[in-house]
Amino acid sequence: MGDRWYSEAVVYCLDIDTYADSDGDGVGDIRGLIGRLDYLARLGVTCLWLHPIHPSPNRDDGYDATDFYNVDPRFGTLGDFAELLHQAQNRGIRVIIDLVVNHTSDEHPWFQSARSSPDSPYRDWFVWSDTEPADRHQGMVFPGEQDETWSYDRTAKAWFYHRFYKFQPDLNFANPKVRAEIKKIMSFWLQLGVAGFRMDAVPFIIELTEPGNPNSPKDFEFLTELRQHVQWRRGDAVLLAEANVEPDQLPTFFGDAGGSGNRIHMLFDFMLNGRLMLALARQDPESLIEGLRDTPKLPVGGQWATFLRNHDEIDLSRLTTEQRNQVYAQFGPDEDMRIYDRGIRRRLAPMLGNDRRRVELAYALQFSLRGTPVLRYGEEIGMGEDLSLPGREAIRTPMQWSYQPNAGFSTADPEKLVRPVIDKGDFGYQTVNVTAQRGDPKSLLAWFERMIRTLREAPEIGSGSTTHIDVPVPAGVLAHRADGPTGTMVFLHNLGTDDVEVDLSTLEKEADLPIDVLADRGYGELGKLGAVKLTGHGYRWIRLCRSQPF
Repeated sequence: MGDRWYSEAVVYCLDIDTYADSDGDGVGDIRGLIGRLDYLARLGVTCLWLHPIHPSPNRDDGYDATDFYNVDPRFGTLGDFAELLHQAQNRGIRVIIDLVVNHTSDEHPWFQSARSSPDSPYRDWFVWSDTEPADRHQGMVFPGEQDETWSYDRTAKAWFYHRFYKFQPDLNFANPKVRAEIKKIMSFWLQLGVAGFRMDAVPFIIELTEPGNPNSPKDFEFLTELRQHVQWRRGDAVLLAEANVEPDQLPTFFGDAGGSGNRIHMLFDFMLNGRLMLALARQDPESLIEGLRDTPKLPVGGQWATFLRNHDEIDLSRLTTEQRNQVYAQFGPDEDMRIYDRGIRRRLAPMLGNDRRRVELAYALQFSLRGTPVLRYGEEIGMGEDLSLPGREAIRTPMQWSYQPNAGFSTADPEKLVRPVIDKGDFGYQTVNVTAQRGDPKSLLAWFERMIRTLREAPEIGSGSTTHIDVPVPAGVLAHRADGPTGTMVFLHNLGTDDVEVDLSTLEKEADLPIDVLADRGYGELGKLGAVKLTGHGYRWIRLCRSQPF
């Protein structure tokens, strides 16, 4: 892959502490991850996204960093991390890391210095107010778990701003020294060999917070600065950003008003994710079709990142109340399955009733949509969640590798594990694990391997254009196509339960010996496209024509 390698990548995200423990202390580590790289290469992963790796009090799963230039000692050393980058590169896997710099931990030396004295050189690195701000109770990211965004610090004798938890004071991006420091942090990790960054909470990084103003101005030019800085340091580095904002604002994160793609390379498509979950809940693709039609036009080089499940809750905030309730009714009917009054804290397999056909359909659909697919660790084997754990921890349980104690994740005593493994019910590790599925050619893991190999043979999906095929189709069926320099792919996905036939005869003139490259079962030769069969919850990826030879 060339400079736009990310457009044809398969991204796999994981928490180091719950993936593989090499030394038996109950916490996953870098050496444990290195030992699993061959598994990831076999799966077809080309990009590994690591959640926060920095030293932290770990009050927010590592998102409260105390040192942006080091690795949490629980995971290993900088030397271990350099070895991970080397070994991943040997297998054709790039590594990106979380860049969580809109705030620090309140234990970070910068904040400890800032609060100690008004004369501290770090005082203006954070956002302060001498009086209680009028917007103290506005703009909370975690409603129900926080009740203010401004807190009074007795040592500093001033109010400090925190968009997230109280122990995560926001940095002041109006301060040029803060901006310079962020660039230095990025340079450090790029020099070490990372392929880019997943940028957390990007709308807050560009916010120039003004006490009492809940609508403080945003400086998008800082994103332009970061893009330029990163490109000079490593030309093929990527910025993958989290920006859950209104659709009309999204193009501004990719580039300036002139249409240049000079800011973020990739954005998570939260809007499409919500529409996709609604479509699965309704067993009707109409909301997804609307989402594809409403996609803002991106500048050259701009790319979406698609996902079904990520490391956080399923965020339904972009849906209407009625739509959100429909998704809740199907996938989060119990109160303890929901979080923050906007989302669901479950994995996909249990949400879909552990129905293999529906799970395959959902992921076949996600991976066929425009953009770069992101896959959460454990989804490839159909892991479940542990709702007895608080908040987002429900979907952050240890990877289930084998039948061995602790699911093969660690040799530590169970009470010493970073989190308990799932050991009961349909999703217990005795039933759901890599070892069991690796030897079964009909397993979900084997299916993911085949599906990802097929994706790699269809560059039109990631780097081409995707459009809904506007032809009469039976209820529940989505038909769309991907066109690129290498040819055209057509996709049929039946969200409904009834077997159907789809008339694609209008595509006959474009077809050049159309064939199934991925399907839920053997359908036989395609022949004419006037009556393409599709089972309930079935899917077919069809190579319509190829412009270039294999």
